[in-house]
Amino acid sequence: MAKSKNTSKPEKLEFTNLKVFPQIVHSVFTRRGGVSNHPFDSLNVSFSIGDKEAFVAENRSRILHVLDRNCTAVFIDQVHEDNIIVIKDNKIEKFLYKADGVITNIRGKLLFIQVADCQSVMMFDPEKNVIANVHSGWRGSVKNIIGKCVDTMREEFGSNPGHIIAGISPSLGPCCAEFINYKTELPENFWKFKTKESFNFDFWEISFYQLLQKGVRADNIENMNICTKCFSKTFFSYRKENLTGRFACVIGLI
Repeated sequence: MAKSKNTSKPEKLEFTNLKVFPQIVHSVFTRRGGVSNHPFDSLNVSFSIGDKEAFVAENRSRILHVLDRNCTAVFIDQVHEDNIIVIKDNKIEKFLYKADGVITNIRGKLLFIQVADCQSVMMFDPEKNVIANVHSGWRGSVKNIIGKCVDTMREEFGSNPGHIIAGISPSLGPCCAEFINYKTELPENFWKFKTKESFNFDFWEISFYQLLQKGVRADNIENMNICTKCFSKTFFSYRKENLTGRFACVIGLI
């Protein structure tokens, strides 16, 4: 296969409620502006789905260049569970943590989540200077990894949930989150989030509810309200394309 000649720059979005804080940097990157070829075109950041390693490395490098920070990238091996890694020192092992959430109060750590329909839920406690990034697919939602992350921020760093600012990334929206076998896949307390469509569920509202239940204020939660399947030309969507890339969602203390 010929080398990619894509020279465009990575595109990114920001949460309005997070970008007001100068002590953090964050971005949700689209699928555009990388070097990977179809079906991973073009800004794929995952090594584990069949893309060329050199392309993924270049894509990650481009993202770090856009962020323009002398920071260490922290990636986790996402396994659709509820394990959360807490980083309290500057030691980062070379292996990937098997986890779906990461929390730190250390400056210079960029916490990455890789998604293609699942949610990245970023959190920031400006009082304790603690950040978190969570990978929450439907399995993570069932395990309430979002609520567990808030609990861990409180237990490990003394965070008051009422101070936490949260953002929900582009992900599978209620328009497209179809679960035909929902009675066996989803707990009964999720059924109230079923939409008017016969088998669709609002996982944005589920995440919002899980944050509220842990004490995060409603006006501190921002949802980008972008469905990845509907906007698969801008964001990777597993539901739309099956074999596809993963886009990056990142937050760091600077």
